[in-house]
Amino acid sequence: MSVLNIKDAGPMMTVQDLGRAGLSRFGVSGAGPMDPPSLRMANRLVGNAESDAGLEFAQVGGTFVVDAPVRFAVTGAAVGMTVDGKPVHAWESHHLLPGQTLRIGAVVNAVWGYLAISGGIDTPLVLGARTTHLRTGLGGLDGRRLAAGDHLPLGASGHAPLLALRQPLSRPRGPFRIVPGPQADHFDASAWKIFLEEPFRIATHRDRMAQMLDGPVISAFAGHDIISDGTVAGSIQVPSSGRPIVLMAERQTTGGYPKIATVASVDLPRLAQAMTGSLVRFRAITRDEAEDLLLDQSRVLAAALSGLEEKGETTEIKETPTTSGRSNT
Repeated sequence: MSVLNIKDAGPMMTVQDLGRAGLSRFGVSGAGPMDPPSLRMANRLVGNAESDAGLEFAQVGGTFVVDAPVRFAVTGAAVGMTVDGKPVHAWESHHLLPGQTLRIGAVVNAVWGYLAISGGIDTPLVLGARTTHLRTGLGGLDGRRLAAGDHLPLGASGHAPLLALRQPLSRPRGPFRIVPGPQADHFDASAWKIFLEEPFRIATHRDRMAQMLDGPVISAFAGHDIISDGTVAGSIQVPSSGRPIVLMAERQTTGGYPKIATVASVDLPRLAQAMTGSLVRFRAITRDEAEDLLLDQSRVLAAALSGLEEKGETTEIKETPTTSGRSNT
């Protein structure tokens, strides 16, 4: 089995696939990437299935070497990176050979970056996924952040062309769309006026679990404590401080604060990539509108994934000795 060796790791680097589905009723968070379209694109660029595991990192990548030839791609945003000192571009795949060093620098005008390796990261399945949930120590490599000296097993990868995304992924612009509720009636007209008309700022207090927003105080006239009920990615909780908290990939599955609204799924990756200190505004839409927007985005992403262009350079990557590209433990 081939191995990805981490010589240096940036902050918040973890193994992530598309997450654990269907386990929220058991208190198991779905986790998964903060920006799913970027991870899916990275995997497709190196010839993987979109659901394969890659690496997610915040702000800065790290330094990597391999013991067998692989293809790699980095997505999420523009990223400065080199192979043996030679600059290479994000949003396209490249070869990395034994003895070469990949260095991934800072993410530009975004927060989260993604590294996919041909064959995928082949850590053991935990509850049906390889994704890391840091707060509960599930999945990935021992359920933790990655660090210098870690060695990650890779699945088998065969012959495939190098690919490039010639047109950037289309991202929505303007206010972040929200669907009111499920506790929209805990907030009166004046609270809603503030929420929809005043800007908020992405606070420094943010991680894979949640993003806090600084700005005007939002008061719930019906009280800031409720009987705990379910949450989803994008739920906007309002605790007694009046500072909205947007739940993200590694959210808890239930919560006892009223949720004024839910960020539409189509806009959640964009919010995750909004830089600390940037201003955000919200606009209310209906659930049907949110579903239509997500379907439209899915079609755009599918077209981009199917329209990747060959770079005109291929290299045969020999199969690893394992009989399966995935472990089943």
